[in-house]
Amino acid sequence: MNQPPLRIGITFGDPAGIGPEVMQAALGSMEIPAGCGVELIGSTLGHMPSKPTAASARAAVDAMEEAARRLLSGEIQAVVTGPVCKHALHRVGFEFPGQTEFFAARAGVENFAMCLTGGLLTVALVTAHVPLARVASLLSVEDIVRVGRLLQDFLILRGIKNPRIAVAGLNPHAGEQGDMGREELDIIAPAVACLSQMGNFVGPLPPDTLFHRAVEGDFDGVLCMYHDQGLIPLKLHAFHEGVNVTLGLPFIRTSPDHGTAFDIAGRGVARPDSMRHAIRLAVELAMARSI
Repeated sequence: MNQPPLRIGITFGDPAGIGPEVMQAALGSMEIPAGCGVELIGSTLGHMPSKPTAASARAAVDAMEEAARRLLSGEIQAVVTGPVCKHALHRVGFEFPGQTEFFAARAGVENFAMCLTGGLLTVALVTAHVPLARVASLLSVEDIVRVGRLLQDFLILRGIKNPRIAVAGLNPHAGEQGDMGREELDIIAPAVACLSQMGNFVGPLPPDTLFHRAVEGDFDGVLCMYHDQGLIPLKLHAFHEGVNVTLGLPFIRTSPDHGTAFDIAGRGVARPDSMRHAIRLAVELAMARSI
C-alpha cells in the first residue's frame, strides 16, 4: 500500500503583518517535494496589512489552535507558523510567552526547547523568553543536559551521525576560572561532563569566540544559556535564512525567524527567504521522521 502523503500546515500569523505575503511569495518560488502537500490555516479576510487590531491578534490565536488540533489528530504532520506579535497576543488573553510554549502545552510536552538554525549555525537555548536578570538563577545541570540532548537528537535527525556540540559559558571568558562568576564551575561544567558521556560535547567555552569556530566548521551546533546569546550571532550570520524550530514535540513545528514587521506589511518589500527556509526544513524533518 502507498503511504499517504505528508501534510504540512502553514499559518499566516497575525494577518496584519507580513506573514501572508511572505508565505505566498515563498510558496510561489519553491517546489514542494512529491509526497508532501501544503494546507493553509487561518484567514486574512477582514484584516488590513499594517493595521494590527485585537481581531487580527485573535485570528492568529485561532489559527494556532486549529493547527494544534490538526497536528494532534494526525491530519497534518508538521506546521510552519507565521510571525505574531507577542504583546498583541497577550492583550487578547494569550497566556503563553510565545508560540514555542503554546505548541508544547497543547502537545502536553514539558521537555522542549527553542532552536534556531540558518547558514552554518544551529543554536539551542537553555533559557528562552525570560528576563536576562533571571537567567543565572534558572540554570541547572538538569536543564542544560536536557536541552543538550534535544539539540543532539535534532542534529542526528538532520543526518549528522555524531554531532559536535559546543556548550557556551554564561559569563565573559567563560567565567575566567571563577573570577567572573561561578556558574561555569558549579553548573555548566558538571552538565558538560554528563553530556560528554552521551555524545560529542565540549565546554564551557567563551561565547565571544565559539560562534566564529562554529561557522568555521569546528562545531555542528551550539548550546546557549540564554536567548540573545544564541540569536544575535545567528541573525548576524544568517538574518534572512534563520528558522525557529521547537525541539521535543511529537510533531514538527518551524517558523521564520522574524517578526510581524507591521510597518512594511502590504508594501511588497518583505523578503520571503526565512519563510521559504522554514517550509523546506519542515518538509525535510517530516520526511526524515516518516522513514
